[in-house]
Amino acid sequence: MKNILVTGGAGFIGSHVVRHFVNRYPDYRITNLDALTYAGNLENLRDIENKPNYRFVRADITDAPAMNELFQTESFDTVIHLAAESHVDRSIANPTAFVMTNVLGTVNLLNAARAAWDGAFENKLFYHISTDEVYGALGTEGIFTEKTPYDPHSPYSASKASSDHFVRAYHDTYGLPTVISNCSNNYGPYQFPEKLIPLVINNISHRKPLPVYGKGENVRDWLWVIDHAEAIDVILHKGEIGETYNIGGNNEWKNIDVVKLLCSIMDRKLGRNEGESAERITYVTDRAGHDLRYAIDSSKLQNELGWSPSIQFEEGLEKTVDWYLQNREWLERVTSGEYQTYYDEMYAS
Repeated sequence: MKNILVTGGAGFIGSHVVRHFVNRYPDYRITNLDALTYAGNLENLRDIENKPNYRFVRADITDAPAMNELFQTESFDTVIHLAAESHVDRSIANPTAFVMTNVLGTVNLLNAARAAWDGAFENKLFYHISTDEVYGALGTEGIFTEKTPYDPHSPYSASKASSDHFVRAYHDTYGLPTVISNCSNNYGPYQFPEKLIPLVINNISHRKPLPVYGKGENVRDWLWVIDHAEAIDVILHKGEIGETYNIGGNNEWKNIDVVKLLCSIMDRKLGRNEGESAERITYVTDRAGHDLRYAIDSSKLQNELGWSPSIQFEEGLEKTVDWYLQNREWLERVTSGEYQTYYDEMYAS
């Protein structure tokens, strides 16, 4: 039996991780901690909210006293740390918020875990979830490995790189049992529509312009979020303390090709003429410091721990579109209010 704290468990990736652990391990106690900012949504977890091994705590990881009290009273033996500000555009507009949550928040959790565990580290684990963006950018060749030097280019990736360094420092300095994974771009159900795929799905549904940065030549490796949750499970149970594992989907696509494929899928599923949605593609001023290409080598995870992605991008994208079309009320609710103002500011052409 484990007593696991999942931070950011009401967010996109976090909700899939929470659901995965609650359903697969009924003997584990899963506590979901989330501040419920714009991207945190408890509707993501309606299907498991009444399970006996699940509970929700609303709190902010930047609140050090609250984190210390929670760790002292709840006797967690495992932390899966996902809570983070994660959108590059928002980091450019407000980098301080990313420092507070991603750096200070992580340090608060590390301090709380260290104090609560008080050197009794056997069967304890602090698992920190990070991103491939800490590695910087690739040209047309090459791939990120766990030994690739850090070279972050945005306030977001810089804040995540800093948090990674703190996690490693607490392992090396204090002996805190830690593990880190760096993942590629996730996609799938429940993703807040500030990210490319749900944004395009939502805009196609409403016959709105489809904003694409620059010429759309930027390349990303796409990871099915449910495969990511499975990888986190494998690393948590089989990973070696102090190690880093890259998680990738082996699916490199140019952004413009992703958008065009979504247009084709959506036109077919909505009964529209082929090519109708693609006519709404609108090229907008490129993002500052926009990395050209990310590609991740997950062979260490596959060879040492036996994980591999279960789905290819075309199939995963079909499943993702189906989910959003079947859950239009969810999409409508999360795209109201603050998001609309943000969208208007960020994607003006």
